Amino acid sequence: MNIFSVLTLVGGLAMFLFGMNTMGDGLVKVSGGRLDSILEKLTSNRLKAVLLGTAVTAVIQSSSATTVMVIGFVNSGIMNLTQAVGVIMGANIGTTVTSWLLSLTGISGSGILISMLKPSSFSPILAVIGIVLTMTAKGNERKKDIGTILLEFAVLMFGMTTMSDAVEPLADNERFTSILTMFSNPFLGVLAGALLTAVIQSSSASIGILQALCATGAIPYSVALPIIMGQNIGTCVTALISAVGAGRNAKRASMMHLYFNLIGTIVFMVAFYSLNAAIGFAFLDHAANAAGIAVVHSLFNIGCCVAWFPFANLLVKLAVMTVPDRGESEPELGTTSRELAVLDDRFLEKPAFAVKICRDTTVRMAERDRDALSLSVELLVEYSAEKAEQVEHMERQAARYDEALSGYLMKISGKSLSVEDSRQVSVMLQCIRDFERIADNVSAVRRSALELHERGIRISDTGMRELMVYASAAQDIFDHTIQAFRYTDLIMAKSIEAYEKATDSMSVELRQRHVDRLRHGQCSMEAGLVLEDIITAFEHVLDHCSYVGACMIRVCGEEEPDGQEGISAKDSPEFREDYHMMKEKYALPERQAFPVQELPPGEETVSDHKKKKHGSEKGKKKNNPSRKENKKKEIRETIKKRHWKKK
Repeated sequence: MNIFSVLTLVGGLAMFLFGMNTMGDGLVKVSGGRLDSILEKLTSNRLKAVLLGTAVTAVIQSSSATTVMVIGFVNSGIMNLTQAVGVIMGANIGTTVTSWLLSLTGISGSGILISMLKPSSFSPILAVIGIVLTMTAKGNERKKDIGTILLEFAVLMFGMTTMSDAVEPLADNERFTSILTMFSNPFLGVLAGALLTAVIQSSSASIGILQALCATGAIPYSVALPIIMGQNIGTCVTALISAVGAGRNAKRASMMHLYFNLIGTIVFMVAFYSLNAAIGFAFLDHAANAAGIAVVHSLFNIGCCVAWFPFANLLVKLAVMTVPDRGESEPELGTTSRELAVLDDRFLEKPAFAVKICRDTTVRMAERDRDALSLSVELLVEYSAEKAEQVEHMERQAARYDEALSGYLMKISGKSLSVEDSRQVSVMLQCIRDFERIADNVSAVRRSALELHERGIRISDTGMRELMVYASAAQDIFDHTIQAFRYTDLIMAKSIEAYEKATDSMSVELRQRHVDRLRHGQCSMEAGLVLEDIITAFEHVLDHCSYVGACMIRVCGEEEPDGQEGISAKDSPEFREDYHMMKEKYALPERQAFPVQELPPGEETVSDHKKKKHGSEKGKKKNNPSRKENKKKEIRETIKKRHWKKK
């Protein structure tokens, strides 16, 4: 084996590892977080957890990635240890799918069907299809991603074939054979497999390398078997590293993964070599091949899962004993802290899933604001110190949500995202600020309610009834906005602007009606000032709802809005329909009629007096040219003074 063969081997290994990593990332990207989110919805059914763990790992091609996600779920409280153990078992089974795919390199035969199953035959076809899909995508992100996955799979299989071809000359190399003989010692074989997997952080990749080396025909099963066992132990290193700095339960989840593989390996090795000493397995001296490696790998992982399944609770207890409470309990987390704990950096390795988590958390933030808005309206009707404290607490929570989500989304934005996920991140970065501003204005309503209570100010019954109609409209529009954001419903988003415009005239009417009541002594000036603050706060809530809708249309819609003044054309039938629907649904009560005061005979109203006065002065002005000249001179002097003042 010369230097060129070594370079070919290294190049094949590089392509293999590149294809392995990028293909898994591409599969996760195409799934859009949907496959990973299945793990969130686990029940206490352990069999279901095993099946889901198997399915997710088979798709993302990495048991380490699945286990790291499980640790993140446990750390954030989404999943308990009982659920986690089932997923970990399933992840070990799911990773065997890769070894079966890679075993195709060992296929031999001359038939057409057999030849087409060889990677050297179908890899170029997949590469051609992939490059065609990628180059003709033209904005179709999903089509482009599928093409990229096909290219990456072709690179993976080409790298595997290149490695196998490069190591074939080693079959007659006595030095290589002597090194392999050393690993026939079970302990050294396990150690070698564990170290290799720990270094490259992927049991699937290390199995692939072993399958490539089997092409030499110089690796017997007596050498391959302990290496496979060690690879299952080495894959636990990724999970152990991920648990560093995490909570106690997250550390326990990583220990469950280690114990599952470590104890399984020890029991298997003791039982197998005991039987071998008694019976003697003849196949151990036979040369291993890629398919044989896949069989051994699958039998071991499936066997471990079946053996451990009835004793899963024992595995949980063992992990708890390893990471004890030490007489202290973990600090109790509030609801907000538990919900924000899900923004775990471990999920950043699967950006599509991290985006979904952020979206769900943002919806919870908006729902908190909606609940706070409802409580603040209740405070206006009947003040309660307890409810006021709840509203104030929710406002502080909104600030925490804003800070945590903004930071996490900035981290996500630095990852490789699909076009859709990139749009979602842009929308959320804008909308969480609007939701936080809504919380600020809800708090302003709370302060106004407190002022009414402490100062004993009373808004008239008529004014309060009218205000409640406006408040109901604000609550309805805010809830409509949340639903539009939750489902990325652009039709609902477009209607937000029409609803908000319909309430503009309502706020003007509320102010005018209060002025009328003030003139006729039906309401006080102090109540009017507080009422103005409340109306302004509701207006700002509705403005931010409109901003959310505008952002969704601008980022996710196909058509660009014509500025903030209208994300939907004012003269469109849809806009007019939504506008009039909102006007009818939240029509203010009939305007209060005030009696017209009659003046005694001979007296005139102020307006009549002004008309006469202005009329007479107007006549004088027309007949007095010098007065006009004096006025023009006065204006010129004023302009001159202002000019010099600016200088």
